[in-house]
Amino acid sequence: MNNTTKIAVIGLGYVGLPLARLFATKYSVLGFDINQERIKSLNSGTDTTLEVDDDVLQEALVNVPYEKGLYCTSDINDLAKCNYYIITVPTPVDKNNRPDLTPLYKSSETVGRVLKKGDIVIYESTVYPGVTEEQCVPVLEKISGLKFNEDFYAGYSPERINPGDKEHTVEKILKITSGSTPEIGKKIDELYKSVITAGTYLAPSIKVAEAAKVIENSQRDINIAFVNELAKIFNLMNIDTQEVLAAASTKWNFLPFKPGLVGGHCIGVDPYYLAQRAQEFGYHPEIILAGRRLNDSMGEYIASQIVKLMIRKGISVNKAELLMLGITFKENCPDVRNTKIVDVIKALMEYGVSVTIFDPLANAQDVKKEYNLVTVNSVPENKFDAIILAVAHDEFLKLNFSEMQKPNSLIYDVKGVLGAKADSRL
Repeated sequence: MNNTTKIAVIGLGYVGLPLARLFATKYSVLGFDINQERIKSLNSGTDTTLEVDDDVLQEALVNVPYEKGLYCTSDINDLAKCNYYIITVPTPVDKNNRPDLTPLYKSSETVGRVLKKGDIVIYESTVYPGVTEEQCVPVLEKISGLKFNEDFYAGYSPERINPGDKEHTVEKILKITSGSTPEIGKKIDELYKSVITAGTYLAPSIKVAEAAKVIENSQRDINIAFVNELAKIFNLMNIDTQEVLAAASTKWNFLPFKPGLVGGHCIGVDPYYLAQRAQEFGYHPEIILAGRRLNDSMGEYIASQIVKLMIRKGISVNKAELLMLGITFKENCPDVRNTKIVDVIKALMEYGVSVTIFDPLANAQDVKKEYNLVTVNSVPENKFDAIILAVAHDEFLKLNFSEMQKPNSLIYDVKGVLGAKADSRL
């Protein structure tokens, strides 16, 4: 299998690159991405997403395609000799929170141009049930001129990558697999099983695998919405939510969720995919969308809490100088996609607050392009009326907050990690 298996991974982001690097330990792997700057950076041995350590990446790279190892390219012609195509592109939502399948369509067109008889196309992107066979496969057929399940085959193996998590890496996370026929399902399962040390689970169909993935993050979203609602209730009662959760967690089956902002490219997006599909079948999902509405409201809620605390401390809100610590969607990760910190920032700006954003990991160009906001990557020298810990980067926990504070300043802890240093927390 090693000599004949040639894998192309389409999309070298937070999901694709770690997977390509892992497969490259046993197989010939071509990593393909349309972003030429990304390819240039990877070929120089640097991963700007920080998912793969530079020394590990450099060890995996090869200079010639189809040798054992990882060859990164933006040239579609390099993909022609592969027999497995794994698509790991983003699946975002549009401004109306409707699924945007454009990246899937485009990547399917790319693969369709090089698809040959006997090839297998595996999708990893999070989708609603039916997308692989009803949306993507017709594109592959149209572009390639080949017949599905006769000339080529498909599979679905949902990604479970947790960006920034160095403990639960791709090989340590059990992988769901599936195929368009029972035989292809077994073949795909064996491929993943050969590199995933945590093992695999072969689902009975592609639709089951798609549904399993989309409910994983929907379940987390609903649970976080519940504790966010608790936080709102307990704040009205002047009860510390974190203390309540700590007490409740002493019961063996209490679920340890914490309140906070729900952003990123998974939990804050995937429920909309499931909701959209349910509505196409005539069902209006009440709990799923209620959870989304509550979690989407947390940015403005946190901003209002901060403003109330500033007023109580006698801090003039209009033109107050505020330091926002972090803009990425989670700690120790440079990913700013769908970050809900932006909701807090924009709400504070509407109150007239002057916000300085400090994040040592975020790419300032990405933030400017995506949100039209300016970020700094080093500790500002001036002092502030309020400091908000929005993201629990390790670097922030080592800061000397007193050096950045004005005499009557406020420290607000969104993440609940500062303890006595903070005046208040979510």
